[in-house]
Amino acid sequence: MSATLKHIVLWKLKEQAEGADKATNARKLKALLDSCAEIVPGILKFEAVIAQPGLEATYDVLLNSEFVSVEALDAYQVHPTHVAIKPFVAAVREARQCMDYLS
Repeated sequence: MSATLKHIVLWKLKEQAEGADKATNARKLKALLDSCAEIVPGILKFEAVIAQPGLEATYDVLLNSEFVSVEALDAYQVHPTHVAIKPFVAAVREARQCMDYLS
C-alpha cells in the first residue's frame, strides 16, 4: 500500500477584516474551504473546522486533508476554485501554519 500525503493548514484570523469580525470570517473561510473538498481527483479526506469555544486552540481555522499523491495536492493548489479563495484568506489571516507529510 502506498503512502498518502497529509496536508494540514492552520489559520489565525484578524479580529476584524473585510468588514466583518473574526467569527464571521471563520465561518466564511470554512465554507470556502468546504467548496474545495472535491475539486480534483485524489482527495481522500478534506475536513475544515473552526476552533470551538471552551476547547484549547491557538489558531482559528484548521484544514485537515489527505491526498493520494504529491501530484494530487499540486493539482488542488492550482485549481481555479482553490486559487479564487486565496485573496479572501490573505485579507483575513493574521498568521498561517502548514505541514505536509507522507504517512
